[in-house]
Parts: sequence; structure tokens; C-alpha cells
Amino acid sequence: MKFMKLGSKPDQFQTKGDNIRYVATELATDMVINVGDVKFYLHKFPLLSKSFRLQKLTANTNEENNDEINIDDIPGGPAAFEICAKFCYGMTVTLNAYNVVAARCAAEYLEMYETVEKGNIIYKLEVFLKSSIFRSWKDSIIVLQTTKAFLPWSEELKIVSHCLDSVASKAYIDTSKVDWSYTYNRKKLPSENGSDPLWNGVQKQQYVPRDWWVEDLSELHIDLYKRVITTIKTKGGMSPEVIGEALRAYAYRRLPGFSKGKIPGSDPVKYQYLVDMITSLLPTEKHSVSCSFLIRLLQTSVSLECGETVQSELKRRISQQLDEASVADLLLRAPANETMTYDVDTVHELVQQFMLQKRSGQSDFPEDNEYQEMYPAFASDSSKVKVARVIDGYLAEVSRDPNLPLAKFVNLAEMVSGFPRPSHDGIYRAIDMYLKEHPGITKSERKRICKLMDCRKLSAEACMHAVQNERLPLRVVVQVLFFEQARATTSSGGGSTPDLAGTIKSLLPGESHGSSRSATTNTDEDWDAVPTAEELKALKGELATLRLRDKEAGCNDTNSIDIKMSVEKVIGGKAKGLIMSKKLFSKLWSNKDRLSENSSSDTSESPGSSNAGESKSTPSRSRRHSLS
Repeated sequence: MKFMKLGSKPDQFQTKGDNIRYVATELATDMVINVGDVKFYLHKFPLLSKSFRLQKLTANTNEENNDEINIDDIPGGPAAFEICAKFCYGMTVTLNAYNVVAARCAAEYLEMYETVEKGNIIYKLEVFLKSSIFRSWKDSIIVLQTTKAFLPWSEELKIVSHCLDSVASKAYIDTSKVDWSYTYNRKKLPSENGSDPLWNGVQKQQYVPRDWWVEDLSELHIDLYKRVITTIKTKGGMSPEVIGEALRAYAYRRLPGFSKGKIPGSDPVKYQYLVDMITSLLPTEKHSVSCSFLIRLLQTSVSLECGETVQSELKRRISQQLDEASVADLLLRAPANETMTYDVDTVHELVQQFMLQKRSGQSDFPEDNEYQEMYPAFASDSSKVKVARVIDGYLAEVSRDPNLPLAKFVNLAEMVSGFPRPSHDGIYRAIDMYLKEHPGITKSERKRICKLMDCRKLSAEACMHAVQNERLPLRVVVQVLFFEQARATTSSGGGSTPDLAGTIKSLLPGESHGSSRSATTNTDEDWDAVPTAEELKALKGELATLRLRDKEAGCNDTNSIDIKMSVEKVIGGKAKGLIMSKKLFSKLWSNKDRLSENSSSDTSESPGSSNAGESKSTPSRSRRHSLS
């Protein structure tokens, strides 16, 4: 820190009690000045020779026969007046960044100009400010902080503007010319203190990031900080990401509980203004701040009940970067008056705004980029995939809330249902979690939520889980079993899937219920019922066996027809009674034995080897699982 000493005489000011200050000399005092509640006993000659204001005040007191001068509005109060008085006496005064503003404003009030006496204190203070204070990063920030207590004097004397320009200019300095210990918020490294055992006395060049200055500015008051950032942005050339990092650091520094989304209610008006200010200062460029920070800022604005304008702006910006969000970011706590745990409505609005964006605004390519025409929707599709994935994960988390209405779950899931997804495992996990936590929902509600999932896009692991999930309706279980069989047939080289059996076809998405070839008409109530453990095991075992036989038979036309008929028997019998009877089992097993003999004669394999394979495949999937 820079400092300056004025005068050479020893300090002779002494105190008597709490409110009396006097100069201890042999010459009696002839002047009494009241500054606030402090009484100064001084001498006229040294003071009047340097202060034009005191000259005028003394002349007025002589006319009124008053021995005392009252100065109640001097900036800086008794402390600042004492500095000026000591200068008049020639006593030693030490000035630094903490008291120079008070001394400068008090000297201006006392009118201690060069015209009154050469080498007066105002001239000396101006030299000290320009030659030392404004050249120092640390001192410029300290002085800027102190100016708030001396408004409007510090503003009129242009101390504030000089500090702003000094700080803003130094933020643009080449980082290669910045000493990392230049900032006063950073603790010194062991090598800088000479305490590092590996330090050999040679100062190593430390890497200085572009945002080296952001933490230091976090000490400033809200209004001063806003003016500094505005000045930095006005100069131009500063990276939007650095400005964004500065605002993020200031929010975490000045908003207690910001990282947790809970701001104490001690001074809500102050914190509302701070959130409004940070929002207004955000760079317009996309990705200048992280989506996580924007969501945290939105959560804070909601808890502080900030204006609708601020919240709308934050939601708009978040929707532009929603593909960057994580599930943890979106888990916003619902207001205290809500029964739900999480604020699903806000997330719904964010997704809605994401969908309403113009396609031109969704592209990450610049307008003049030659690749934009070649891949116009690449960035858009990529963003949608990410948003769909994070919403699936979000739904799985909020489904744990027993107070989450089905309508809110379905509405949010339907918004991203058209987004491209490589897999539907995420939405299946969310559906399974909701069914687990809400066992009391009706059959129609269970059917509605399961429609959100496309069984054809489930992975092998998800299919394995689904066919053993007793929370799913029978319709969904059968669909999963069929598509798993069809996928296995295709992957084994069987080509395209043959025409579907009528009973199975009636269950697949987009098909009408019932079949002209089916022996009975199946009702929606039968198919939407939740299967029992025995029913799931039977369906699973039958189709697993048929898949094995299909593979062994080489997928020829005759066997494919037989397999299709066998599957139809399994499903048709299931629809009739919803319980697999022993009689049906015996028929199916006899049918399989017949198929086994045919395939054995064609492939020269014994029935025993085929049965061994069946006995291994069935038990492996007989256990029930949950994704919870």
C-alpha cells in the first residue's frame, strides 16, 4: 500500500475526556471549533493562513461576538478535520488509501486552495492520488470503496470517476505483465514467502488467468461494482466469459446462501436489488455464463420474489442453454406453500421456451459459416437429444415425490416425446419409479403413463428388466417380449420379421385391438391389468424357448409359421384367462416337442441338447427386479 507523510513537527494534539481535543503548546489557544460532538481548542494563525472558509467563519463570529465556530457538515467529521488541522500546524500526518479521500473532501470543504497559500494540502493530495493511488490496483479499489461515505463530495471532485477508469484500465492489462500477488485476495504461494522447501531462491513466473481481477472487485459495494463492470464493458475488448465469471464470483460473494438457493430474509430488498443488478449486467452473448449459474440465479430470484421482468429474462436465457443443464441443476425446490417437493412448473416452462426458439437461433454455426447449409439442423438435434436425456433423468428424480400429480409428469414427458432419443431407457426408468412411488393409480392412468415409452427403443438390459417388472401392464410386457424376440430374430440372420400373429399385432402401437384370427376378443381391461409373477414367468419362458427354437431351426419359412402360431397360442391363452393353465402348458410343450423333432432332424442335433438350452435360459430371467 502506498502512503505519504506531510509535515515534520511531532504530533502535539492531545485528548481530554471523550470530546475535547487541544494542542499542547505554551501559547494559549484563541479559537474554538465544534466539529460534530468534538470540541477543538486551536490557534487562529496557522489555520486561517491555509483555510479560506475558516477566514470567513471567523469574520462572522467576530461580528456576532461569538467565540466558537460550528462545523457540523464537514465530510469525514472530526477525524478528517484533525488531519487538515495538523497539516496547518506542520505536524506529521500519514496519508494512505484509507484516509486520503476523507482528507481531500475535508480540505475542499475548508477551501485550502493554492490561491490561499502555495503548497497547500489540496495540491499535495492531488499529486499523491495521481502519482501513487491511481497507479496501484489495490489502492484504487480501496479508495473506490471509501468514496461511498463521502458522496456527493467524492463524485464532484472526480475521485470516483478516476478510480473507475483506473480499475477498468488495469483489468485490461496484459496478463504477462501482471504479478499474481498483485491481487490482495489471493494468498501468497509458499515460493513467494520463501517457505517452500523446494524453492531455490529463483522467482518462477506464475501463470495468471484472464479473470485474475474478479475476486478483488467482489469486495465493492453493489452500486460501485455495477459502475466498474459497466466501465469495463464500455471500453470494449473484454471477453464475455470473463465478465460472466466476474458476475458469478460477485453473486457467490455477496449473496449468502446462494450456492444452496436459500437467501436469509434479513434484508430482502437489498438482495432483490443485487439479483436485479447482476441480471442486467449479464453479457448478451450465449454461453458467457453457465446454465447452472443462471438456474441458481433464477431460484434465488423466485425465493426473493423479484420482479417478473427479471425472472422472465433469466428463463429466456436458461432456455437457450438448456442442453447444458444437469438433473441436479433442475431440481428446484417448490415454494413453501406447495405440497410438492420440486418446482416442476418452472422446468415445464423452461422446456416450453426451449421448444419455441427459432431454428436459426438454435444453430451453433455463425451466419456466414459455409457449413451451416450443409448441416442446418445438426446443433438443434444434438441439443434436443441432451435435453431429452436430462428431462428423463429429472422425471426419474421427481417421481420419488408422492405428491407429484400424474398430469404434471405426463405433460412434461410429452413435451420432449418428439425429441430424438437413441434409447428410451431413461423414460422407462422414470415411469418405473413413478409406478413404484404411486401404487394407487388407476389402470387408465397406468396405461396413460406407459404410452410415453416406445418398447422398440429399449436396450436389452431394459427389456430384461421390463419383462420381469410386475408394475407394468400386461400389454406393455407382451410388447416388450415381442420386440425383443423380433430383434433377436433379425440379429440372428433371419431377415425381416414375418407377419405378426393377430393377437400380438393387436397389442402393438398403432394397431387396432382384436384380430380376425383370434379365437376370442380381448378387452382393454384384460391387457391393461398388472400381470402376476406366474404369468410373467410363463410368458417369458415360452417366448425365450421359441427364440431358441427359432435360432436352431435356421429361421426357415415352415418353422417361422409354427413359431408364430405357437406365440399366438401363448398370448391368446393369456388374454382369455390371464392365468396360464396346466392344460395350455401341456399343449404348448407338446407343440414344442414336435418342433424339436423337426429341427433335430434338420440340424442333426439331439432333443436333449435343445432341452438343456431351454432349462438354462428360463431360470436366468425368473427373478423380479426394480430400477429404484
